Amino acid sequence: MLASIPTELLRSLRLTLVVAAVTGLVYPFVITGIAQAVFNKQANGSLVTQNGQVVGSALIGQQFTSDRYFHGRVSATVDPGTGKPLPYNAANSAGSNYGPSNQALIDRVRKDVQTVRQQNGLSADQPVPADLVTADFSGFDPNITEASALLQVNRVAQARSLDPAKVRTVVENHVQGRILWVFGEPHVNVLDVNMALDSGAAA
Repeated sequence: MLASIPTELLRSLRLTLVVAAVTGLVYPFVITGIAQAVFNKQANGSLVTQNGQVVGSALIGQQFTSDRYFHGRVSATVDPGTGKPLPYNAANSAGSNYGPSNQALIDRVRKDVQTVRQQNGLSADQPVPADLVTADFSGFDPNITEASALLQVNRVAQARSLDPAKVRTVVENHVQGRILWVFGEPHVNVLDVNMALDSGAAA
């Protein structure tokens, strides 16, 4: 019995090394190779380029505040060093963790609804799409619903001195459908549509 202990230990060590090699080297290399061959763009971050320069990712939202651009969703990310709000901070994915009955959340949403109405020339009782005044769980959502984009058409058109109908057409040309025709809502990638406008798509 005692004589077999070194043999069993050696066998266990060999098995451990084999498993470590398969799961730590072979499997990752194979999956990485498949990803690069089949899903190259996605595997490399779905980067978006303009004039040869990387300007963002199709998967991570950016903060747009100018009236010339469509605005994205609220982002609850913060600066990890100070704890102060820092929208779309890729180093700190997070939501606010406020529950629906939290007064701070209620007050913030009410304030943002008023801001959206003022920015877009809406009446005091006109409904505002929920995604424009609520954050997603990551803080990085790059998309807004089609309704949220169309709501901003007149503001963007006026700021760019463009025909609202042409800006609306740009939005409609960038609408992506529901996932698997069932999940979510028709949506627009904010960076994508803003880049289209900058390139003169509505001129």
